[in-house]
Amino acid sequence: MTGTDQLTPAKRRRRSVTLTTGCVLAGLVVLLALISFVWLPYDAEDTSGGRLAGPGGGHLLGTDKLGRDLFTQVMTGSRIAVEAGLGSVTVAAVIGIALGVLAAFAQGWIDDTLSAFLDILIAFPTLLLAMLIVAARSATLGSAVLAIGLAQSAVVARLVRVLVKRVLAQDYITAARISGTSWPRTVLSHVLPNIWPTLVVNLALQFGLAVLAEAGLSYLGLGAPPPNASWGRMLQEAQATFTTAPAGALAPGILLVVLVIGVNLVADGLRDTLDPATRRRRA
Repeated sequence: MTGTDQLTPAKRRRRSVTLTTGCVLAGLVVLLALISFVWLPYDAEDTSGGRLAGPGGGHLLGTDKLGRDLFTQVMTGSRIAVEAGLGSVTVAAVIGIALGVLAAFAQGWIDDTLSAFLDILIAFPTLLLAMLIVAARSATLGSAVLAIGLAQSAVVARLVRVLVKRVLAQDYITAARISGTSWPRTVLSHVLPNIWPTLVVNLALQFGLAVLAEAGLSYLGLGAPPPNASWGRMLQEAQATFTTAPAGALAPGILLVVLVIGVNLVADGLRDTLDPATRRRRA
């Protein structure tokens, strides 16, 4: 038995702990978001709590400078963060997979043109590209989701292109084509299932980046408009009162970090679990 084999149980425990920890951290925020759909401590526009009240007196985290309950805003912000992450990843996946598969099958100047187009999009930072798209539309959550998803679709498309080209070079694809399987059926039956493990890990990472991008847009006033309490908007509004009422900035900031770290740990755990190369090394 080699040293690598002897370490396998320990490595498996570490990977299990990583995935479990990530699920717990991200799950706490998702649970908070789900609860906000059916229950909130106060109305989002209720300003009866008094300006900058401290924790207690019916307000778990206190109130902001307008007298709104901070815990209510944090819960609403968790919902917006999850919606932004899921929506952006969905847009990025649909567009990115379609473009990536098309680029993988393209030949000659078409392949070069698509590759150059994707490289140009990737050269722009996600937040900057999203800002340009949102500025051309209206500052709403839908615009932010669309902008972030479009910006991330280039990254997904380039990854899909590389993965699909690698799969198309395999012998079983040649066998499928010789047996008379059409290209669409080959893609659905053989190509996509084989690239899915790696793609899922990338999409999980994109989720965390989308949450950060939405917070950045909201901080700049280009995200969900009031009374939607995005974490980014909460951080911006709490800047001036941080020394007197730190909970207004600490609560959304901590939850933002918890969600992003949790999602990244989930992605890391999924990589170890789903990646075929990793499975072969463990075998």
